[in-house]
Amino acid sequence: MANPPNPARRSERARVAVLDAALSLSQEVGFPQVTIEAIAERAGVSKKTIYRWWPSKGTVVFEAAVDAAETLIAHGDTGDLAHDMREQLAGVAAMFKPQETSVIAALIGEASRDPVLAGAIREEIDARIEAFNERMRSAQRAGEIPADADLEVALDLFYGPIYHRLAFHLPMPDDDEISTRVDHVLVALRRIGDPWR
Repeated sequence: MANPPNPARRSERARVAVLDAALSLSQEVGFPQVTIEAIAERAGVSKKTIYRWWPSKGTVVFEAAVDAAETLIAHGDTGDLAHDMREQLAGVAAMFKPQETSVIAALIGEASRDPVLAGAIREEIDARIEAFNERMRSAQRAGEIPADADLEVALDLFYGPIYHRLAFHLPMPDDDEISTRVDHVLVALRRIGDPWR
């Protein structure tokens, strides 16, 4: 006797289809032109199915974009903090290139009009900050940066230049610029406790 269809597997297939459709449409026509109707049609699901899982277009596209970028923005821990931060920051910068067509950049703008999306972005940022803090704590345990290094300051020093450029529509840093900034931030962090600084 054949096994009955697994509803969980069917639901997961539909969820993946919706996320794939949301991201591909955003890349093709731009986030502002994407509609829930278009996502549903491309994914082969009903609008009701989408609204059962996501409260707005922005939250669907945001989840799709974050899933797609996961390998770019994950924090590696090779034991070499400078290398790991160069790789991670390059991944973050890549999400905003080019800014004119970046889905993530469009979503950040949309969040000012969509409080549900803004909340989803805040939750994701909080999780990313915790991942950053854990990588910094690992570097502290390894003696790469001082145990009393201020991780909130480190966060702002590493990521501030990227979000400054995003806010003012300036070009994202290239790999050489990222490498230089990482070196400068690590020098600053390592001088904590140095009486001659």
